[in-house]
Amino acid sequence: MTGVMHTNNKQRKQYILPVVIVLAVILLVMTGSFCYYFLAVNAVPYEDLISEEQRLSADLPSPDDTGMADTLCVLAPDASVIPDGWDTYYSAGVFDLSGKQVLYGSNVFEELQPASVTKILTAYTALKYGNLDDVVTVSENALITEDGAKLCGFVPGDRLTLRQALYGLLVYSGNDAAVVVAEHIGGTVEHFCDMMNAEARSLGATHTHFVNPHGLTAEGHHTTAYDLYLIFDAVTDYDIFRQIIGTRSYTCDFTGADGAPRSLTWNSTNKFFTGEAPLEANVTVLGAKTGYTAAAGACLIVLAQDGLGNEYIAVTLRSADRNIMYTDMSRLLRTIDNKAP
Repeated sequence: MTGVMHTNNKQRKQYILPVVIVLAVILLVMTGSFCYYFLAVNAVPYEDLISEEQRLSADLPSPDDTGMADTLCVLAPDASVIPDGWDTYYSAGVFDLSGKQVLYGSNVFEELQPASVTKILTAYTALKYGNLDDVVTVSENALITEDGAKLCGFVPGDRLTLRQALYGLLVYSGNDAAVVVAEHIGGTVEHFCDMMNAEARSLGATHTHFVNPHGLTAEGHHTTAYDLYLIFDAVTDYDIFRQIIGTRSYTCDFTGADGAPRSLTWNSTNKFFTGEAPLEANVTVLGAKTGYTAAAGACLIVLAQDGLGNEYIAVTLRSADRNIMYTDMSRLLRTIDNKAP
């Protein structure tokens, strides 16, 4: 009898291990399915899952790989498009949005500082994540003291809407407005810059890295003429952006830090609007964003339209000064006339 019991115990032990293994596999599958379901239901944006350093080093797809080439003007890396007899500008491009072709391209992939043209990505990020009617409060951080920094004239404690702040950002190019926008959308300027960089890469602007929302000179702050075209093309999908960059003068009525009404009037920095920079081309400038620092030189990006209603984006970086910048742009826009020099 003892021998029989010993044999049964031995047989039971032989079956225990396979059963345990099967149960363990089932448990792992169920756990994995739960985790997948949890992540799917509680999806976290990609940019929140990885660090900025990881984003920058990631081998993200190019426009050609993603199918974006079907809707964008595509130029091969290091390629140039300079019609015979035309001057070569340091870094410049003219992009035909209707024909999906590059009419002019010189050094459009060189990484350069863009000065206040940075603010088109600031605006894009704010429009994507913000509410135009939100009331924003100016903080002490908006008191930028850098020599030559252009400021709207806010003081800490002032309260205005996000919409009004965007007018100050894009019409007058106020660097304090950039900080106001960044802190409202991102909580901190640093986090907002992470958001900006994530948005740039999602648009295919993989050579853009910004460390501030205004474009004042800073190490590691750079983009390319081609990346700026990609960003500008995306942000012009917002009607309010088109309205703002097409505004010649804007009066902002808001609540001051002391609770009393305040009013500031900002005139556009776009000299094509004022007539100070005449156009050589038979086009209409619908809007523009200017930028200048000693390190970046004079920078300009323009949304233009020909007589048939076709639209174009033109950008020039690192012109010697503002006057030369407008001369360069005026000549570049001539590529639009009959799509030939």
